Amino acid sequence: MSRLSTLCAVAVLTCGSAQAFADASSHAADAEHFLQLAQADKLVVPVYSQVQQMFAQRFAESGTPKSKQALLETYQAKANAELDRAVAWDKLKPDMVKLYTSNFNEQELQELVSFYQSPLGQKVLQKMPMLTEQSAQLTQEKLQIAVPKVNKLLADMSAELGPKKP
Repeated sequence: MSRLSTLCAVAVLTCGSAQAFADASSHAADAEHFLQLAQADKLVVPVYSQVQQMFAQRFAESGTPKSKQALLETYQAKANAELDRAVAWDKLKPDMVKLYTSNFNEQELQELVSFYQSPLGQKVLQKMPMLTEQSAQLTQEKLQIAVPKVNKLLADMSAELGPKKP
């Protein structure tokens, strides 16, 4: 009888682990589908542009003649290769899937996929980069008003505290 109980327990555990694997697999697939809809593979494109601009700016600041443009392009290509090794989508995707599966359950990911497939979801995807940029600009503008006042408060507090003690 105990052998039968052991076999039943093993069968239940095996089926349960197979089900858990299937659930984890479909959960990961839902995360991948969402990331595809969200065009997450394009998240690092601005990084590449910024690095290219850094090299171009340094090249311009150096006063190097345009005849050496090929040198700039060689270094830009090398920088792209380094970025590819670090942040290409195939490098980021497993961690991104893990990030989304750890923060959203399978049903939530399915709902996100449904939303982003809808016309409104597509509009959100299209408008979000511009909205994020404009939101950052608005915040920066508002901060410029507060920064001098906060710096004055910091200076006032420092004066009130007196000189630093050794």
